[in-house]
Amino acid sequence: MLVDTHSHIYEPEFDADREQVIARCEEHDVRMLMLPAIDAESYERMFDLVRQRPDMMRPMMGLHPTSVNDNTHWREDLALVREYLTTPPVGIDRFWGVGEIGLDFYWSDEFRAEQTEAFEQQIEWALESNLPIAVHTRNAWDEMCEVAERFVGRGLRGVFHAFSSDVECYRRLKACGDFCFGIGGVVTFKKSALAAVVAEMELEDLVIETDAPYLTPVPHRGERNESSYVRFVCAKIAEIKGVDSAEVERVTTENAKRLFGL
Repeated sequence: MLVDTHSHIYEPEFDADREQVIARCEEHDVRMLMLPAIDAESYERMFDLVRQRPDMMRPMMGLHPTSVNDNTHWREDLALVREYLTTPPVGIDRFWGVGEIGLDFYWSDEFRAEQTEAFEQQIEWALESNLPIAVHTRNAWDEMCEVAERFVGRGLRGVFHAFSSDVECYRRLKACGDFCFGIGGVVTFKKSALAAVVAEMELEDLVIETDAPYLTPVPHRGERNESSYVRFVCAKIAEIKGVDSAEVERVTTENAKRLFGL
């Protein structure tokens, strides 16, 4: 089986055909989807999907870094994350990680302090709850390394979602705890620098993901992404590593199971 370790299939982009999208997952042996949260505007959509398909959907809880930007109520939103982690809503047995959390300075670096505070607070809650973190990073890899290094030795674990930095950053983050690195559709792009980085990474450090509906892999680039397309990421990693796709499937699935306690 394949595990999509990062999918937003609960978002409105799938409202018209979500059941068919899920059916295509099952057709291609994508048997489990990890659902990272975004913010209070989308939590209920995620909860509803988990209630409908508890056999397949594994929710996480967190506040996305860009949802901190220009948000005068971000601390109240953060308190809601804490509330849900402490007492999951009706019909949700548990959360499987704290995420999607992190740092994103792509749109603006005006909210560095606020994003960092929210990120570190949610890391603390993950440690208290013995949960992995699902980490978003954009235009902030150096800062991400600095934060991760502050938590060395405390048992922090998780996934650096949509990893897009270099080999040096990979090694630096790997030294910070029990971390895997989420590889998605970008690795399939013709001029992607990520392919050369993946060639230097250990397969035992990788999990695969789609970030659906975003970052669609070749041969569907330019279209809406969906979780069944994680198979194209698997195939590309196999090509880069010179191994059979079944081996990448086996190892990345075991990595996901171990990390998230599936």
